[in-house]
Amino acid sequence: MAEPLLIQPAGPVLRLRLNRPHLHNAFDAGLIAALTGALEQAGADPAVRVVVLEGEGASFSAGADLNWMRGMAAASEQENREDALALARLMRSLDELPRPTLARVHGPAFGGGVGLVACCDIAIGTPKARFGLTESRLGLLPAVISPYVIAAIGPRQARRWFATAEHFDAEAALHMGLLHAVVPEEELDAAVQAQLDLLLKAGPIAAASAKQLVRRVMAGGTAEALDADNAALIAALRVSPEGQEGLAAFLGKRAPAWTGSKD
Repeated sequence: MAEPLLIQPAGPVLRLRLNRPHLHNAFDAGLIAALTGALEQAGADPAVRVVVLEGEGASFSAGADLNWMRGMAAASEQENREDALALARLMRSLDELPRPTLARVHGPAFGGGVGLVACCDIAIGTPKARFGLTESRLGLLPAVISPYVIAAIGPRQARRWFATAEHFDAEAALHMGLLHAVVPEEELDAAVQAQLDLLLKAGPIAAASAKQLVRRVMAGGTAEALDADNAALIAALRVSPEGQEGLAAFLGKRAPAWTGSKD
C-alpha cells in the first residue's frame, strides 16, 4: 500500500505531498498522523527553511474520507472528541509551524482541505481549484478548522459559507483572501518557485518569525505594551547574528551569507 504522505526534501525546501489520489487526498486517521508527524519534525529541523504542501492526482484534498466518517458516526462521543482533537493538533501544527509554509493548490479543496490552505502562510492556486465548506450538508460544521478559515476569509464571509455549504471558485477564494494568487495551470510551478526564491533570500529567523509577529499584533493589548514589545523585537533582531549579517550585507552591497550567493 502506498504511503499516504510523500516527504520530499530538496535542500532547504521540504515538500509534503498528500498521496491518496484515488480518494482525492481525503483525510483519515493515518494521513492526519503522518502529516502531523512530518510537520513536527520539520519544525525541529534547522535545515528546513520552507515547507510546501501539495496534493497528488486531480485534487488538493477532499476533506474527510467517507469510510473514516462512517466509522466515526458509529463511534462514541468521547471517541469522536479524541478524533477531532487529532485533527485540531494537525491544523495547529501547520498554522504555528516555525517555518514559512506554502500551499500549492492545483485542484479542488473541500472541508478540511480548505483548513489546510487557510493554515498556510502563502496559498497559490489555479482556475481548477474549487472550494467548499460543505459540512452543514451533513448536519455538521467546520468547527476544528474554523479558527484558521475565519482568520483567512473574515467572519462575514465565514458566516455565509459555513451555513450554505456552497462551492466557490478560485477567483472567489482570491477575493476573500483564502488564496494569494491564481495563475494558469502551466504557470503554477513557476509561481510557487518565485515565492520560494523570495523566502530563501529573506533571513531564516526573520521569515520564520513573521507569523508570530502578526499573531501577537492581532492579539491586541495596550498600545504601550505593543509598542514596547515591537521595539524590543526589532532591537533584538538588529543585534542578532542574522540581523548583523543582513545589515552588513546591505551596506556592503553583497548578498547575505544565508542565500549561498557569492554576489
